[in-house]
Amino acid sequence: MWGGGFVATQAALDGGLTTSQIMTLRFFISAVLMTIIFFKQIKESLSWGTVKVGAILGVCLFLGFFLQTLGLNYTTPSKNAFITSVNVVIVPFIGLLLYKRKIDKFGMASSFMAIIGIAVLSLSADFTVNLGDVLTLLCAFGFAFQIFFTSEFVHNHNPIALTAVQFTVAFILSLIAQIFMGELKLNADASGYMGILYLSVFSTTICFLLQTICSKMVDGTRVAIILSTEAVFGTILSIIILGEPVTVRMIIGSLIIFASVITAETKLSFLPFFKNKQ
Repeated sequence: MWGGGFVATQAALDGGLTTSQIMTLRFFISAVLMTIIFFKQIKESLSWGTVKVGAILGVCLFLGFFLQTLGLNYTTPSKNAFITSVNVVIVPFIGLLLYKRKIDKFGMASSFMAIIGIAVLSLSADFTVNLGDVLTLLCAFGFAFQIFFTSEFVHNHNPIALTAVQFTVAFILSLIAQIFMGELKLNADASGYMGILYLSVFSTTICFLLQTICSKMVDGTRVAIILSTEAVFGTILSIIILGEPVTVRMIIGSLIIFASVITAETKLSFLPFFKNKQ
């Protein structure tokens, strides 16, 4: 579903919406959907503590998307996607720095495999660094903290209430950014709003709710590695829907990313050598 977000975002942009408008609309619709569907659960489990940690997640989410979008104005989409994926490697180091947690060797190896796979999938021959690349790297930190803190907070707070607060805060910050940028007037066609609808319902409401719920059972490093397959599915859907040509590089990059997920999930215990090491 997140992979499909690449296509939906392109549709929204081509349909006449600006990046700040896309962010405001997607988080507004998602916050409203969460409140309507889960009103009773949110009301029963909402506390000041949940609001505080949900606000932290909302700020991280907003910064991730805003800096990623801002960076895209100064760099290429492929480099933007690749540098964003660096969050896979950042997540385990957040645990090390904040909680002195030992970094799992398989998790670390899988993280670097995912980075290599995404590099093969998305990077061009141009390896120069510009302002857009720096902004995108900062966005990677925003997403990394969002993934890490979600895995931490969900153990003591209701995931549904946490998700609703997160969306509400991200919407408020997006609206402030939209007002500041002077982009309140909407001028979009039907395809733009269809893109927003997909982003709101699938890429935001469903995806982030599932991520929050599943983070109760899966540690942050593995979550980040699994989510890196977004690049693979984004490529596959771009081929199917947008008619992008299939290349050998796409196939190799996708296989490396999937191998990284298998390594993180199984610790290669299905291989005799690693099975004996368990």
